[in-house]
Amino acid sequence: MIDRRFYPVGEPEGNERQFCSVMRRLAGGVSIITAGRDDNIAGMTVTSLTSLSATPPRLLVSINKFASSFALIERYRLFGVNILGSDQHEIADRFSNGMLKGRQRFAGADWLYGMSGIPLLANSLATVECEVEEIIERHSHGIIVGSLLSFKLSHRVSGLVYWNGRYVEIDRDADLDLLAEVSIPLSHVR
Repeated sequence: MIDRRFYPVGEPEGNERQFCSVMRRLAGGVSIITAGRDDNIAGMTVTSLTSLSATPPRLLVSINKFASSFALIERYRLFGVNILGSDQHEIADRFSNGMLKGRQRFAGADWLYGMSGIPLLANSLATVECEVEEIIERHSHGIIVGSLLSFKLSHRVSGLVYWNGRYVEIDRDADLDLLAEVSIPLSHVR
């Protein structure tokens, strides 16, 4: 039997927990946002990245205003987007580790400075340098509109997704086989 009941939003102190439970059901691609210059660099793992427009090329990312990356993005008006591959969950954990700050998160990672001087991860599925077009502050977060300055694509196509509190690896070849098993014509996904 299908549960057809809707549940009202509870008391203010329970709203955050309830909202997080709802949003855990939405799978999100895993990226690391990087910012800063020289020795003053930071990065953070996000699932809040989305495209805004192809013409002109723009993207959106939502970042907590108290995150060190947000302050650097505000100051320098530049940021990097590093879309992670299926084998990069350890680096995703590293950049979401609250015990590590600033440059510490980059330790052990293969990274370089991009054309604009911001740090970028060398082994990402895709890497993008953005200039801030606009920051829209709402509640605890800033919605950052990025104008693309440069990009680099990897030859790899297997991605990392965060869903229901854990990482899920998306492998193109294995997942095409899975889609074929459930009778989804491959012509629709190639």
